[in-house]
Amino acid sequence: MISVKGVSYTYMTSTPFEKTALENISFDVAEGEVLAIAGHTGSGKSTLIQLVAGLIKLTSGTIAIDGLPVADKKIRRLVGIVFQYPEHQLFEETVERDIAFGPRNFGLSDEETSARVEEAMRQVGLDAALKKVSPFELSGGQRRRVAIAGILALKPKYLILDEPTAGLDPLAKKNLLQELFGVVRKSGVTIILVSHSMEDIARFASRVVVLAQGKVLFIGTPRELFAEEEILSRAGLEPPPITKLLRTLNINEQALTVDEAEKIILKRLEKISCRR
Repeated sequence: MISVKGVSYTYMTSTPFEKTALENISFDVAEGEVLAIAGHTGSGKSTLIQLVAGLIKLTSGTIAIDGLPVADKKIRRLVGIVFQYPEHQLFEETVERDIAFGPRNFGLSDEETSARVEEAMRQVGLDAALKKVSPFELSGGQRRRVAIAGILALKPKYLILDEPTAGLDPLAKKNLLQELFGVVRKSGVTIILVSHSMEDIARFASRVVVLAQGKVLFIGTPRELFAEEEILSRAGLEPPPITKLLRTLNINEQALTVDEAEKIILKRLEKISCRR
């Protein structure tokens, strides 16, 4: 479990440029959960995940991962983080070598490293035939998959995804998310998804933490969040298109998927038909 308690963070303390990025943030992430962190640009999302990953030091409060303080070096093997545009960090000559870089740094044998590379490639939907290909010869979507596979090869218990589909076309985005939240989640990995897409959050997250100006505005399920128009407005977020459609039709029911909305609309039409 990840436990975040009373966390605050201030940039450039004791200088004229001092700025509080987070203030008194508290929440837990249960094992096996998909927790979304949502908020407008500047809400503190990126700072928060860097703190959880141990990349920057806390100003105040505590973060514990499986009972270990976040400053403990052991959590480096527990937490993997995929930043926006991770393909910019690719540098090896082949796909195989790039994915293998992390496991080799952890001191794993060649046999174990090779097995992890193959498994990670399967998890992100990369053909094994691409192992000897330069990552720079691949499409943008494939390079993104290589970068994510490099993190998965470390077998993190907790995976942080910071806008993992940023810049991808709609089809590549849909396919990547389906693979990540299908295959990867089945392996028992706990996922923190940072996203401004309410549609993605509706499809994959069990709970949402909404941030605005460094503070927590809301913690709850996506269904509960989409019923809170004021909170969405204050956070600078838009509900999923399907939710907006139902509101346009003056239907005061919540739908997270097209299938749910279809059932709601059909029921409404049946009632109207019966009245006639």
